[in-house]
Amino acid sequence: MTRFRVLTVIALVIGFLLAYFVWSTEANPLSSYRFKLGLDLAGGTELVYKADMSETPAAERSDALAALQGVIERRVNLFGVAEPLVQTEQASALSGTTEDRLIVDLPGVTDINAAVAALGQTPTLEFRLATTTLVGTTTEVAYAATGLTGRYLSSATLGFGNGATSGITAPQVILNFNSDGAKLFEQITSQNVGRTLAIFLDGQPISTPVIKEAIPGGQATISGQFTAVEARDLVRNLNFGALPVPISLESSSAVGPTLGSIAISAGVKAGLIGFAIVALFMIAWYRLPGIIAVLALTEYVAFMLAVIKVIPVTLTASGIAGLIISVGMAVDANVLIFERTKEELRKGESPREAVHIGFNRAWTAIRDGHLTMIISGVILFWLGTSIVQGFALVFVLGVLASFISAVSLSRVFLLAIVPEKGQGIWNFLLGSGFHKH
Repeated sequence: MTRFRVLTVIALVIGFLLAYFVWSTEANPLSSYRFKLGLDLAGGTELVYKADMSETPAAERSDALAALQGVIERRVNLFGVAEPLVQTEQASALSGTTEDRLIVDLPGVTDINAAVAALGQTPTLEFRLATTTLVGTTTEVAYAATGLTGRYLSSATLGFGNGATSGITAPQVILNFNSDGAKLFEQITSQNVGRTLAIFLDGQPISTPVIKEAIPGGQATISGQFTAVEARDLVRNLNFGALPVPISLESSSAVGPTLGSIAISAGVKAGLIGFAIVALFMIAWYRLPGIIAVLALTEYVAFMLAVIKVIPVTLTASGIAGLIISVGMAVDANVLIFERTKEELRKGESPREAVHIGFNRAWTAIRDGHLTMIISGVILFWLGTSIVQGFALVFVLGVLASFISAVSLSRVFLLAIVPEKGQGIWNFLLGSGFHKH
C-alpha cells in the first residue's frame, strides 16, 4: 500500500504542475504555448484553390503541387499573417474525377479581396547581382536586377560532379536557358566574374552562387554545399516556381472574430457542463470509486490540454468536440472497472482483492474498445477533410490518454486507500446505486 500511496502523491504533483502549465501559459499573452486556434475559432479567411494539372505529366504532379504549396506559403508569410495554414488535398469532383486543391487558412484576415490579390499573382523567378556598399563602418549588401528572369529558363536538372576543392562527388543543379536567356546569361557572367549572382523566388533568395567564369551556351551549373535533398528541392522550385501549376479560386469564406469567440465560449461551456454532469453522476452512483474517477479525469483533462499546447495541435470547433467525446470514453473505461469490482465484492472478496480482480477482468474489454476507437480515428484522419482531421486527431490523442487515466491513475488511487480487509463502510463506499455493494 505504501508504494501506491507514493505513486499517488507523485501523480497528484504531476497533475498540479500540468494544470499550472496550462493556466500560466494561457494567461501569458506572450507565451509560445498558448492554444493555437483554427480559423473557425480565431476568425479570418479561407481560400480554396483548384490546381490545373492537365498540362503536367502524371509523374511530376506531386512535385508540382508541393512546389505550388511552397510558393503560396512564401506569399502568405510575406503577407504578414500569424499562424497561417497552407495544405493540399485531393477531392472528388462532380464529374467523378479527383481534383487537386490548395486550402489556405489566414487567421485574422477578414479582407478576402486583399488576400486573393496577395496570393493570386504569378510567382516570379529572378537573377540578381549582389552589390556591396560601405556605410560608415558597416558593409551592406544589396541585390540589383539583371533582367534575367524565369521566363528565360527552359529547365533545371539535378546532376552530380566533383567538388572544386574536395574532389568528392556532390549534387549540382544544372540550369538550361532558352536562346534569348543564353545570350543574356553569357553577357551577365562575362561582365561580373567573381560576383554573386543570386537566384530569387518570390522576392526571397533561394541560392547565392558565385560567378567563376563567363558561361556561354545557355547552360550553368550551381555547385555548393548542397545535400541531395536540398539540390532536389532547388530543382523543383526552379522548374515549377517560375511557371507554377495554374490555379483558380474555387471558393472563399470569411469568419468574423465575433463568431469565433462565440464558438470558443460555446465549446468551453459545453465542456464544463458535460464534465460537471459526468462528475456528479459518477460520485452519486459509484461513491468512492466515483470520486477517484473524477480525480483521475481531472488529471486526464490537464494532461490532454498540455499535450495540445506542446505538440501543438491547432484547435478547431470539431477538435473541441473530439476532446469532449474522448472524456466520455475515459469515463466509460472507469465504469467497466467499477462494475467488475462490484461483482467481486458480491462474491465475498475483500475490498482490495476485489479492486485487483476488477481491474484485471475489465482490462481486455477496455483494450479492445479503445483499439477499435483508435482504428476508427486513424481512418477518419487518413481519409477525411481538414475539418474531420481536426476532430480525429484530438479524439485519437484523447483515447490514448484515457489508458493512463482509467487503467493507471484510477487503479493507483484506489489501491492507495482501500484496505486489505474491510466490511461495513468499505462495502458501502465501494458499492453503487441503491445497493450496499
